[in-house]
Amino acid sequence: MDYTAIEWDAAALVVIDVQNDFVDGAMPVPGTTEVLPQLERLVVAFHSAGRPIVHAIRLYEPGSGDADPVRRAAIEQGARIVAPGTSGAEIPATITGAAVRLDTGALLAGQPQSVGPDEVIFYKPRWSAFFRTELQSWLAERQVTSVLVAGCNLPNCPRATLFDATERDLRAGVVTDAVSQVTPDRLADLAQIGVQQVTVDEVLQHL
Repeated sequence: MDYTAIEWDAAALVVIDVQNDFVDGAMPVPGTTEVLPQLERLVVAFHSAGRPIVHAIRLYEPGSGDADPVRRAAIEQGARIVAPGTSGAEIPATITGAAVRLDTGALLAGQPQSVGPDEVIFYKPRWSAFFRTELQSWLAERQVTSVLVAGCNLPNCPRATLFDATERDLRAGVVTDAVSQVTPDRLADLAQIGVQQVTVDEVLQHL
């Protein structure tokens, strides 16, 4: 029995931190703009297959101390990065398929925001999409056994999410051409914990 192989009929897509500030705004992450077309293809494919989609996002309230230690001082001093209510916090419309305005009040309170059938937005206060969120139970309700992760900045939030997925006995995969900041060393580290590596074209074939 291979406990790491993706079960495609029970797979969900988790898109991490694809927000305007990280694309071309206050804190652009190199390579994120370039993977947007692949991310769009990926989301469309999961829609077409009727599989669940999660958008996991960050929200930093200026002046708040509820932020990663590496960014906490800047946020406490009023830095406006994916700040609630700003255009920089929003998800590009091409990713959600339509302009979706974030319900920041509900999200900050820990409530998922529905985008469509089996498609939601979760606010995550730290690197992993599983930390202080209801993601695990939301996936379990939909009998998801496998998660495919894509989006912004592999060494930070996508990697943390993948580690946490495997710790919850979920089969995990990274979509290598739909995530920014990919390097061979980072992929090798993920392979060591059983994370599968697939391309968008391969995902489309399986779905």
